[in-house]
Formats: sequence, structure tokens, C-alpha cells
Amino acid sequence: MSAPWLSIIGVGEDGVEALTPAARALLPQASLIVGGARHLALIGETAAQRLQWPSPLTEAMPRILAQRGAPTVVLASGDPFFFGVGELLSRHVARDEMFCIPAPSAFSLAAARLKWSQQECALVSLHGRAFERIAPHLQPHTRIIALSWDESTPKRLAEYLAGNGMGASRLIVLEHMGGPRERLRETRADAYGFNDVAPLNTVAVEIVAEPGARIIPLAPGLPDEWFENDGQLTKREIRAVTLAALAPRRGENLWDIGAGSGSISIEWMLRHPANRAIAVERDAERAARIARNALTLGVPDLEIVAGSAPQALEALSAPDAIFIGGGANADTIAAAWRALPPGGRIVVNAVTLETQTLLAQAFDEKGGDLTHMQISRARPVGRFHALDPGMGVLQWRATKP
Repeated sequence: MSAPWLSIIGVGEDGVEALTPAARALLPQASLIVGGARHLALIGETAAQRLQWPSPLTEAMPRILAQRGAPTVVLASGDPFFFGVGELLSRHVARDEMFCIPAPSAFSLAAARLKWSQQECALVSLHGRAFERIAPHLQPHTRIIALSWDESTPKRLAEYLAGNGMGASRLIVLEHMGGPRERLRETRADAYGFNDVAPLNTVAVEIVAEPGARIIPLAPGLPDEWFENDGQLTKREIRAVTLAALAPRRGENLWDIGAGSGSISIEWMLRHPANRAIAVERDAERAARIARNALTLGVPDLEIVAGSAPQALEALSAPDAIFIGGGANADTIAAAWRALPPGGRIVVNAVTLETQTLLAQAFDEKGGDLTHMQISRARPVGRFHALDPGMGVLQWRATKP
């Protein structure tokens, strides 16, 4: 095993004095120290060369890797492997070449200040990540601790809560935790008025949902009206059945071919934060609409590919499951089946007789399940009501052997 040459040291607002003796001993031995401007200022003067993190951080990797074998220290906030730089470094440096001494994370410090149990909180990073990721976490009575991007994050979060029927939520801004400038302030989201928040802050929220608040449910089948669409939308009940047939699992990748409004891929990603999806849509206007829906519903990382299947499928990252909801044809179904790994699932919905014939052939050749579904809704008929049936949907689902 190689001797560790790269040391990652977690630093808090209390600086060098709070480091362990082992961490302090590593600093004078280093030939290069890497960190943010704040971290480098906290450790004071040393004989080592210094490298301030560039933007993006990946631009520092060639310089760090050129140090291989020479003692090198990377300074990070709190716990480097909890929404920190540790993950980036581990992609380039072998485990036995690194040594890490973490400090308490901002999550730990905030929970300690608030007397909240960390394991019962949603721990979210909005630092360097899309703000809209917060949306699925906004559940009634939930406690959230979020790393802020900058001083604007608490205000933006307060406005977002108030605008979605959660203005009574308790919001706490924690600044410079662990240092001499530490400050904690609390307010209702709809009464937020802090305009002197430090860029280094963490925000905690205790959700209070008012009647009619927009809460993203934990089950599939979001209301149809939550999706901006031009009519190309897998309706709520069919969508719930389709998600069940796709059977999403943690960290899997979905191809949503003929995505329309993106409802299937969006709901797939909402099942778990680690899930990924690629929405393939040939119509540019619909592709833009998918992006807006993904942002609104809290999955801004949905990948959108503008193009027609099967040609657009050639360069996509490998799928674990595939849904075809629009524009299904023999070539696309065949290409999708070829792309699936053993154990991969495919689900195809069809409303036209021509596409339903293709599904009957696929069922005959490859097996699986063939299911017909039809949803009826009540509508007024004079003084009474009658059930008005929608278009029937034939669904073929199969697992590749």
C-alpha cells in the first residue's frame, strides 16, 4: 500500500486552535496547502506553498496530483466527506494515499445548537447546487438543515415557503457557527426580514404546512395540473400504474422516450434523490417545457435530450429501465430492448391500434405482461352525473432475461 501523502483536514470557524494535535502536526510538514481563502486565512503563516481553490474546483486537480508522494494538505469546511471536497478528491486519489481528519460538520453544529436529532432531519446542501432541490423535502412537520449558497439563500427559502403555503414555518439562520462571530436568529418564513446575513450561514427549517399547501406527495401520481403541458401528458392514474410497472430502485437510470411533459421521468427521480433519468423528446418546445417542469418539481438534474428515437438513443448512458410513451415504433422498441441490460425493465404505453399491434407482437416474442387500462371520470349529465371513459391504454411491460 502507498503511504498517505494527501491529508484532508476539516477546519471550523475556531481555526487552528481547535484542530487535534495530529492535524496541527501535518501543517508544518506540508509542501503545499490547498483551501479556500477563508481556510487559508484561519491557519495563519506557514512555510508551505499555497493554492486557493479555483472555480471550478476540478481545475486544481492537476496541481494536486503533481504533488503525488510529497506531503500535501487540503483544508475543508467541517467534515470533508459530508457534502464536501472529499468526494472530488476520492475520484482521483486512491483511498490508501489519503488521510482525513474531519471536524464537526455544519449539520452537526446546527443540530447541537437547536437540540435537534440529526437522524430525524433532512440534511440538504444548496451550496453549489440548484435551489429547487429543496422542494421534495418540504413535508409537513419535517425538520430540515440546509447548507446555504450565500447570504441570499435564507431569504429565498423564506419566500419559497411563503409562496407555497408554508409561511408559518419556523426558520432559523445560523451564521459563523463555532467561531467568535456566531449568531443564531429565528423567524416565521412569512415574516422574514433579515438583511444583514453573513455569506457563511446554515439555515434550519421546521415545516408548518397550511391547508392547501403544495406538498409533493411520497407516492407516484402527482396532480395533472402540476405539469405544464400541451395535452401530451401521461394522466395521473395511468402514470401511477406506469411508475409501479417500472419499479424504480435507488440510483437507477431511466430512459423516458417521447417524454412529452416529462411527467414519468420527473416522478421517477422523485422516488429517490440518487435516481437519474434522461428525457428524450424531439419537439424543442416540449423539451423546454420538460425543463421547466423538472425545475418546478424539484428535480433540476433531469437530463433532456432533444432528438428522435431510435437515433437519439445511441449516445445515452446505459439505462436500467426504459419507458416509451410517445412515438413508439418497431425500430424504437427494438433499439430500447437491445440497450437494456439483463434484468432491465421496459414499459410501453399505447393508445392507437397500430401501436397496440406492436405491443401484442412484442408480448408474443419477448413475454412479460400485457395489460389494458381505462379510466373513467364523473361528469355532469343534466341534474345527474355519469362516468365518462377516457381512451384505453394498452401497456406492455417486460424484464430482459
